[in-house]
Amino acid sequence: MNISAHSQHNPGQAALSLDQHENGAASETALPALSKTHPTNPDTLARLGLLEARQEHYPQAIVLYRKAMALNPAMPGLRLNLGLALFKNGQYKQANQIFIPLLKAQSPSSPERQRLTVLIGMSYYGRGEYQAAVPYLKHAADRDAQNLSLLLTLAHSCLLSKQYQCVLDVYHRMVAQNAESAQVDMLVGEALDEMSDPIGATREFRAAVQANPKEPNVHFGLGYLLWTQLQYEEASQEFQAELENNPGYAQALLYLADADIKMGRNEDARILLERVVKSHPAISMGHLDLGIVYAEANQKEEALRQFKMAAALKPDDENVHMRLGRLLRSMGNPGEAKSEFDKVRNLNRASHEALITVMSTASPKSSTSKENRMSNSY
Repeated sequence: MNISAHSQHNPGQAALSLDQHENGAASETALPALSKTHPTNPDTLARLGLLEARQEHYPQAIVLYRKAMALNPAMPGLRLNLGLALFKNGQYKQANQIFIPLLKAQSPSSPERQRLTVLIGMSYYGRGEYQAAVPYLKHAADRDAQNLSLLLTLAHSCLLSKQYQCVLDVYHRMVAQNAESAQVDMLVGEALDEMSDPIGATREFRAAVQANPKEPNVHFGLGYLLWTQLQYEEASQEFQAELENNPGYAQALLYLADADIKMGRNEDARILLERVVKSHPAISMGHLDLGIVYAEANQKEEALRQFKMAAALKPDDENVHMRLGRLLRSMGNPGEAKSEFDKVRNLNRASHEALITVMSTASPKSSTSKENRMSNSY
């Protein structure tokens, strides 16, 4: 077939044919030209959107998908692709506005139901709407019972929405699959930490590190628990181990820097913190800690700028306002300092509820070593 001649009647089909024959370079070359000569062709716009999405240019893909949808809202697969681009761009609410109607339109036997169910649950999870995420993730986990990652996300959603029986149910399912899984150890550790048992939580995270030292977040979790127990040297080692697994992990960089500050290694901390605030400017703790480093180096103007950025990002952080007040007072601004100290007095922190409810309903049936540890700890 003469692709060039055929494209005069169906320009999108030319790019589609090229893409199907895995001639990606030719497809990328042909499509922009086609979009200029046929700017209102929905097939071309949709294919351009797909190319942008494959390059992780999600904002551009979203614009192109929306243009294609305005021209042909019934194009097969277009709504799902738009939803996926929104999801991958972190626009979870908008993604669910696509996914939920798509799920409702599926037949009970449709293979797409599972995928959409997971995406809806994960979108709610991404927005921090954990209670809304639970029924979708539970349904998806029931249909994919061997998926430990999905079970773990469900467990977190249950934990963060304080659905404690749900946490316990998921835990039993994970243990039944792999009693010595690092993910199971981490789940137990998180639950124990939530119920203010740092010793038990630390024990479980050490077991998780032993089970799989390459498990994402495992070293960070152990490091964080050690950090909360003021064991900064060992915590620092764990944060460094996490960074060996994931060099760009902002939280590991941040807490490594904080541990350095606690141990008097301010210059090491400064290098890490300047990297963190540059790459992740929305993390308030990065600005707070960098302000502390600058203040201790008598760089007061730089410290003031960082403290104000931290306060803007997290206005309910008592420590930020206390630090800012002290700095302003040292700079001869007693009025502004008093305003910050007043904010500290007026702030109320919400307390965390313990997971003792889970403990009181623990089943004694299983005889696995991890079940016994869970029951004993709880």
